[in-house]
Amino acid sequence: MDSGKLIVIHEDNHLLAVVKPAGLLVQGDRSGDPTLLEAGKDYLRLKYGKPGKVYLGLVHRLDRPVSGLVLFARTSKAAGRLSRQFREGAVHKTYLAVVRGVPDPDAGELRGWMGAKAEADGRTRLEATPFAGAREALLTYRTLETAAGCALLEVRPVTGRRHQIRVQLAAAGWPILGDVKYGADAPLPDRVVALHALRLEVAHPVGGAALVLEAPLPAHWPWPPGGAGEPGGAR
Repeated sequence: MDSGKLIVIHEDNHLLAVVKPAGLLVQGDRSGDPTLLEAGKDYLRLKYGKPGKVYLGLVHRLDRPVSGLVLFARTSKAAGRLSRQFREGAVHKTYLAVVRGVPDPDAGELRGWMGAKAEADGRTRLEATPFAGAREALLTYRTLETAAGCALLEVRPVTGRRHQIRVQLAAAGWPILGDVKYGADAPLPDRVVALHALRLEVAHPVGGAALVLEAPLPAHWPWPPGGAGEPGGAR
């Protein structure tokens, strides 16, 4: 990713909050593809004329096909304090999801047990009861709008498990649009999924002031269904 295209939501001496486009890795993997982390480092290096390495601490992640807000730490002290907030459930996360199906009831919670690692097929296992190596997964959801057999949901994960929102919504019978790994009937353009990390509410790691950060929706967000972002919709 070109650091000049980076959308910065918040920046101070301790934090950098940016928008991750769907399809971009947060950190490197075996593919060697560009990452948001490196784009953030390049942005700081160029803006401040920093020679050599730039520190940027990764304290949470988003799946590659998901868009939205990512918060980095600019110092190791900030990284440690933010990581503790995420680990202790003190960070409030809000997502938007477009799903196939209309939830009934229109608001509630989903609870289950999820594997800590991927299965052989790359999916994360979810069961109603505990199993070896599983951890409890809990989220709440609220239906904001419905149209054409789909729903726009506000989702708030209470725990932070691998693929949690994608897995739990699919298991409830409401797969996220484009998420063919977890039950969607067709991909979206560029194989993104209709899940967006909208908001983070954290305590600033230095001073503790409440900080609410929000990322704008991507240009081709597929709501309402049949719009620019969904197969068969207007382009």
